[in-house]
Amino acid sequence: MTSFKLLPLIEPRDEGELAFIKSLLDGNGIRYFVQNEHFGGLYPGVSLPFNRRVVMVDEQDYDRAGLLISELRRGPASCEAG
Repeated sequence: MTSFKLLPLIEPRDEGELAFIKSLLDGNGIRYFVQNEHFGGLYPGVSLPFNRRVVMVDEQDYDRAGLLISELRRGPASCEAG
């Protein structure tokens, strides 16, 4: 039996960002767990300590997942015509 340790990766700002993060992780074969995933939807828009969602990933995938997510939070890439 394989054991793994979950580490907090990111706290999504909204449902759209959460959906994008899940898709990004799924597409790269990274297992994850969203703490309070369904509970957080009870009060959308209201960020309270008990309904924050946190995306957790396996310790072995943490660095790779962090790299993928860092691109998301960095913002749109600048395009230079030339």
